[in-house]
Amino acid sequence: MPATEITPRSHNSALRQIVGAIPARFASTRLPGKPLRPLAGRPLIEHVYRRASEARELDRVVVLTDDPRIAETVEGFGGQVELTPEDCASGSDRVAFAARNWEVSGVVNIQGDEPLIDPQAIDLVAAHLREHADAPIVTLAAPASQDERCNPEVVKVVVGLDDTALYFSRSAIPHLRRDDDQATTLRHIGIYGYQRAALLGLAEMPVSPLEQCESLEQLRALENGMMIKVLRVSHAWQGVDTMEDLELVERILRQADSASL
Repeated sequence: MPATEITPRSHNSALRQIVGAIPARFASTRLPGKPLRPLAGRPLIEHVYRRASEARELDRVVVLTDDPRIAETVEGFGGQVELTPEDCASGSDRVAFAARNWEVSGVVNIQGDEPLIDPQAIDLVAAHLREHADAPIVTLAAPASQDERCNPEVVKVVVGLDDTALYFSRSAIPHLRRDDDQATTLRHIGIYGYQRAALLGLAEMPVSPLEQCESLEQLRALENGMMIKVLRVSHAWQGVDTMEDLELVERILRQADSASL
């Protein structure tokens, strides 16, 4: 069955539309060919596309890839796809390349390896972009568990009293000196909403020192004085970085299917 196409809302002018962009590349270091890996009877990228297509605040969903195999797969299940250059350094760079040709107000960068992404979380980001044209970047965070707090693979974010990001790190931040400290450790969720102008501007900036140190591209925005609004959700969802992650998500999807019968 083809993926559901999202049509522009009648009350939005072309310049107020929000696009959901899913960057996907074949050459993943830890799991080569990840977007095309079979997952519960469908390629992983199809699960991401279908979940994103359930978001009501997006006017369009499109996969951005440099690989004809991924493009053919997306077209095969009825999704929209655009080819981008192979030398895009990051997912955000891939999205920025495509967005140069889009007459839209905002773009939501949806990670191509999150088949369990919550459509309502996407809506939260897209709606904020639409309603707050002065907010250049918006992202999500959820409370971190103790294990996540100490795991360098889990990115943490510290926010100010107005919920704008102060810093992102792989380290356990903030440092809790006492058991009764009131600060909550927040796990960053890697979905980004950009006003189009902010995305294109960010893509023109060189890699920054902290970005290079932590290997976190969002630090480039902070180092250049760009505000990142952090919206909170109750929990994160399982992404796919390794074969073990893929097998875990497979079990989750199978259990969900069994529970719905």
